Amino acid sequence: MASKLPAQDTATFSPPKSEPRVVTPGRTSADAPSDAIVLFDGKSLASWRGSDGTPAKWQVRDGYMEVVAGAGDILTAESFGDCQLHIEWATPSAVKGEGQERGNSGVFLMDHYEIQVLDSYDNKTYFHGQAGSVYKQYAPLVNASRPPGEWQTYDIIFKAPKFDEQGKPIERARVTVLHNGVLIQNNVEIFGNTYNDRPAVYTAHAPLQPLRLQDHHNPVRYRNIWIRRL
Repeated sequence: MASKLPAQDTATFSPPKSEPRVVTPGRTSADAPSDAIVLFDGKSLASWRGSDGTPAKWQVRDGYMEVVAGAGDILTAESFGDCQLHIEWATPSAVKGEGQERGNSGVFLMDHYEIQVLDSYDNKTYFHGQAGSVYKQYAPLVNASRPPGEWQTYDIIFKAPKFDEQGKPIERARVTVLHNGVLIQNNVEIFGNTYNDRPAVYTAHAPLQPLRLQDHHNPVRYRNIWIRRL
């Protein structure tokens, strides 16, 4: 059967005006490329602050940071929009609780849009609340979780939303997520702020916002965090 696609107008495709700049990749997926901003090097929380602006109070040891229950969420000192984010995390090896009470935390893009962190290895919960979900909006395409205590990775490509002068969204945010190298969110359109107790809705915010990691009172660990502005 002949293609029904319209003929392409090749005249609209102009050649690039400059050569792509050189970026040196890391030797492994955990290593930051040369143009990345390292947000956590395993030694210091200097790039992070508490939600009240004070120094971050999570624990740092053995190359990772760990949630301190009750210390509160932590946010990056710098703000970001469109980005590529690499982050590694591990839930406690000693399993306690079930469902949403088991190894719960979250990665909030632009301080508003949560990619869920949870021990989802043989742990039943609502589908759009398990690890890798866009919280309460999209379940992951598959469950790629490793057993409790093992290190896991998220590689995230994020496109920030855009708002008009009245604060109404004219472009929704989009996100692609790979969990342990497996595609689990494929350029999905985010419907707004990710709440746990109400429908998603957009609230206008600045074009650059910090990354936030959630204190959900579980001792979740993070390491090897880097980000590239896109």
